[in-house]
Amino acid sequence: MVDCSILEPRYSIGNLSVEDYDNGVLHVLSQLTTVGDVRREDFNKFVKLQQDNENHKTFVIKDIETNKVVGIATLLIEIKLIHGYSKVGHIEDVAIDKSVRGKKLGAYIIRYLCELAKSRGCYKTILDCDDENVGFYEKCGLSRRGVEMEYRD
Repeated sequence: MVDCSILEPRYSIGNLSVEDYDNGVLHVLSQLTTVGDVRREDFNKFVKLQQDNENHKTFVIKDIETNKVVGIATLLIEIKLIHGYSKVGHIEDVAIDKSVRGKKLGAYIIRYLCELAKSRGCYKTILDCDDENVGFYEKCGLSRRGVEMEYRD
């Protein structure tokens, strides 16, 4: 799997859990985008849905000393009809708390998800990012491909 030596011993990575609601996960996500009002009940349902779906997993990095969430990212695995019924990994919603940026936690979680996708049979793993983040993702081993398009109603 991923070389854990780049992860400081005080941090661990694992699946999103219901306890993370009280451990700062929404605060970390709010540093990426607008989160909105997420009620505990809805959060718990979201965690349960992920527990029941092997193709949609959110991972968090926690500070072991404080049990606070300091990083988050999601891996979605898309099953394709092309390329012999293959799979593609999609990385979404990558956020690292401002207080721990520069500790290579972002690089770690990206590598972790790429390796997980590979182990699950994905022939590639992709993500969308803003132009100012391209350099970071290139350092993580990803390369620029195509153009992102969106439709919002």
